[in-house]
Amino acid sequence: MMKLQDLTIKQFLDKTAANEAVPGGGSNAALNAAMATALTEMVANLTIGRKKYAAVDERMREIAAVMSLQRSCFLEDIDRDAEAYRLVMEAYRLPRETEEQQLLRDEKIEEATKSASLVPMEVAERAFPLLELMQETLQKGNSNAATDGLVGLMNCRTAILSALLNVRINLGGIGDQAFVSAMTAKCNRLEKMTMEIETAAIEQFKPTR
Repeated sequence: MMKLQDLTIKQFLDKTAANEAVPGGGSNAALNAAMATALTEMVANLTIGRKKYAAVDERMREIAAVMSLQRSCFLEDIDRDAEAYRLVMEAYRLPRETEEQQLLRDEKIEEATKSASLVPMEVAERAFPLLELMQETLQKGNSNAATDGLVGLMNCRTAILSALLNVRINLGGIGDQAFVSAMTAKCNRLEKMTMEIETAAIEQFKPTR
């Protein structure tokens, strides 16, 4: 079966729009993260080899390498999120005719739902530190591509907030309150810092006219 990440853009969008549960918000959050890294990598590559930016050439190469690696990871997350959702649905379809079956079903649902919340949390936690590198690329990279870099940063923000939204949705079906509290605290912290970084970047780098 073809992976979601291997679909054409049109195929992916058609599949997203179809009467199916996947790819859903979690997979699209990962896609936004991948697009964010691609745009930042582009800005870095448009800086590398330019005499005007010789002082940051090595740093831009480092950033481009990081973005390339993370882009591959986020593409994998598109399918990881879909698989996590599939396992949740499988758990809900387990029989519950006897008390033993009900207990097993509840256990599997809890386990699958935890996993389904951890995947988007991983996406958010891996995307968040990239915001700093994206800011650095905007500050030091090719100024002619600054708008592209800012769009990348904004895509990263969308990826993080979207992933965290999917975490919160899954937390509503989890009984382990210690797990829920810890994940909620992470969501709150990441959301706050992400919005602050994006706001500062837009104010600094948005076109003035």
